[in-house]
Amino acid sequence: MSSVRKRKVNINDFIFRSFASGSSGNCYYLGNYHSGILIDAGISARTIYRNLKSMGLDFSNIAGVLVTHDHADHIRAVGTLGEKSHIPIYATAEVHDGIDHNYGVLEKLRTSRRFFKTGEPFNLLGMTINSFHVSHDSTDCVGYVIDYQGERFMIATDVGCVSDELEDYVATANHIVIEANHDEQMLLNGPYPTYLKERILSDVGHMSNATCARVLADNYHEQMRHIFLCHLSQENNDAQVALQTVKDELQAVGADFSSLTLMPLPRLEPTEIFTFKAN
Repeated sequence: MSSVRKRKVNINDFIFRSFASGSSGNCYYLGNYHSGILIDAGISARTIYRNLKSMGLDFSNIAGVLVTHDHADHIRAVGTLGEKSHIPIYATAEVHDGIDHNYGVLEKLRTSRRFFKTGEPFNLLGMTINSFHVSHDSTDCVGYVIDYQGERFMIATDVGCVSDELEDYVATANHIVIEANHDEQMLLNGPYPTYLKERILSDVGHMSNATCARVLADNYHEQMRHIFLCHLSQENNDAQVALQTVKDELQAVGADFSSLTLMPLPRLEPTEIFTFKAN
């Protein structure tokens, strides 16, 4: 992979990049060009390293991994990153317990475990990191809200049921990563067995394009700058369908797309680097 740093940049710019987003694996970078954090590590450590190298970084530049929940597509590499590369792994006690019992994590966490309680902020690299509960069928699941130099970033993936707290954060965030997992008609008419369709549609399953669109439209504000649709299903969604569903609802409430980027995140490929704040 060639370097993505093709233009002159300020090393202190506040940046975001998705490495992968979907049921095959999830991993996101947030920080600047000399240090940052990862949110989830559900792809191989080798792939994460390759993506970091294309940005001029390596594991020594990562101050921690924030884990949303203990399903394999979000934690596959946490053992390697934590114990072999000595990167702190941040999660609630319940999520850490789930990681301990997940057979997909071959390298168990010992010295790298870091604990926080949902709703209690902590700081990394000048970023204030807070968390909120997300409804999903894992041992625990959180979304993150991260404040840095006047910019607010939030991520909510694997959302079975939309909470008031999640909506409140959408209403205050400048940069949003939010689940648009499936188109309901594609899911209902698709090949999945009934039990799996019911799980996805349940209050501990996944958020549809239509629900995502409603949440964003109901809480739209003029300071939104980036909306990234994450965790799109390969079988039950289409990137253009998800994009148009959300765009239609945002247009109906007068969203200004001259200052707002709306983008579905690719499932398997890294994105370009997005600058949240230039310094």
